[in-house]
Amino acid sequence: MHSKIVGKIVFMINSLVTPDYIFESSWEVCNKVGGIYTVLSTRAKVLQELFPDKIYFIGPDLWQEQTNPDFIEDKTLLKAWKKHAAEQESLKIRTGRWNVPGNPIVILVDFIPYYDRKDEVYFRMWEKYGIDSTVAYGDYDEASMFAFAVGMIMESLYSFFKLQDKKVIAHLNEWMLGMAALYLHDRVPGIATIFTTHATSIGRSICGNNKPLYSEFHHYNGDQMAYELNMVGKHTLEKQAALHVDCFTTVSWITGQESEQFLGKKPDIITPNGFEPNWVPKGKKFDTQRETARKAFLRVAEQLTGTSLPADALLVATSGRYEYRNKGIDVFIEALYRVKQAQPARTVIAFILVPTAINGPRKDLQERLKQTVLPSAPLPDPYFTHELIEYSSDKVCHYLRYFHFTNQDDSSVKLIFVPSYLNGYDGIFNLSYYDLLIGLDLTIFPSYYEPWGYTPLESIAFHVPTITTLLAGFGLWAQEEEATGRKRPDRERGVTIIHRTDTNYFEVAETIKETVIRYSEYDSQSMAEIRKDACALSRKADWAHFIRYYLEAYAFALQKVQLRK
Repeated sequence: MHSKIVGKIVFMINSLVTPDYIFESSWEVCNKVGGIYTVLSTRAKVLQELFPDKIYFIGPDLWQEQTNPDFIEDKTLLKAWKKHAAEQESLKIRTGRWNVPGNPIVILVDFIPYYDRKDEVYFRMWEKYGIDSTVAYGDYDEASMFAFAVGMIMESLYSFFKLQDKKVIAHLNEWMLGMAALYLHDRVPGIATIFTTHATSIGRSICGNNKPLYSEFHHYNGDQMAYELNMVGKHTLEKQAALHVDCFTTVSWITGQESEQFLGKKPDIITPNGFEPNWVPKGKKFDTQRETARKAFLRVAEQLTGTSLPADALLVATSGRYEYRNKGIDVFIEALYRVKQAQPARTVIAFILVPTAINGPRKDLQERLKQTVLPSAPLPDPYFTHELIEYSSDKVCHYLRYFHFTNQDDSSVKLIFVPSYLNGYDGIFNLSYYDLLIGLDLTIFPSYYEPWGYTPLESIAFHVPTITTLLAGFGLWAQEEEATGRKRPDRERGVTIIHRTDTNYFEVAETIKETVIRYSEYDSQSMAEIRKDACALSRKADWAHFIRYYLEAYAFALQKVQLRK
């Protein structure tokens, strides 16, 4: 960490009330399913530096006896407490380290046994907080039982290690940990609680149900919409957690507005998401990994389409959760269709790196990847790399067919859907997401609903310029930075920010098309300068800068506990 930044953080620590212990939990601790994993795993290093082995992450033990690449088990860690928790409190837990920079302590819990107490837990939440768990679906039960177990673990740690005279933080992420926050509020008032919503359940659901969020924003009532969208359980849990914790935080100003409108609670502090630069390779290692990634993209595209592709093809991608409208996947396809119609001078190969339900890699593509010669014909349906379970009803495949993305030899734009988690062993690329991201020339995230927007931040951290929108928290932050939000006369500035509304879908697609066309015309020197600008902006979002917001949140929550005591 830079010495000047260290000095500022030390000054803040000396001037604020700081914790002796931090217990933090999320469904995505050692469980990579979304952006919260990146928030916690990249923030771990700076927290470990500030509070060495005083930060404990708690996650779900989903892998059981299977090897979890994120988890390094250490049976000697917290051994006495673990024995007590198992024998006296029937907690089924494992201890170890998170396999990320900083290697923080991790506790994984098997929450399945608590399903037997579900009715008891739900009755208590109804009696105490008015949470109606009967109107819930999907992952509500799973999340709630995990959160209940997390609350028990935090209570057990607090009691066993006699931390009553210590300053202890419990940081709970997203509605899925809402019951843990309320459990502690009810039973352990000596722990200072922080609850972070990364996206309100109502806001996400409104957008996911194709309702206009922004033009009708102030007309929506959160409780009313919860009944209409069958979201009563999740919404009331999220709302009560926000209302009862010592410090309520959100990740961006735009999500703060949602929280105030839908939850009736203005965030106490905004805690924007940062990134850890040590995740990005440097020097020759960077160049080697970039070249490896480019070759992987080109090889898969060639074997899938049966087409010889130029080494200097413009490699473009979007990624994230499979939220077709919210993440702007529909606009991405529309824009690439327009690029194809415009016949760019340089070949464009675009990828949709969005996981969904699959039966594994395409066997015919795997066989081709074993060959050293280029096939003379494309594979059937040469626009997806893995076998989709719901192929006939898949929205991405439907739109690709609608626009006739057959990826034929004469097309200057190829568009390929990669519906698998890129964890290093997907069967086609066998590289992680970051190991592939580094090989791209441009990323596009035309989000309609995006509380923060980790994907564009990750992109520029890996020196890949990006396109985002003003409906993303990251886009708003980037616009505020002096070095972005404007164009030089001759080229982009690393981040292109598009104005998006409820109704300007086609304008957004056209703007993206024009931007991609410009990128296809830049020479190598211009691209090098753009990539440099992108990286420079990402450094302003290092956790070394953004951790100060968390220190403020810790102090805010701890002061509440001091007043309570």
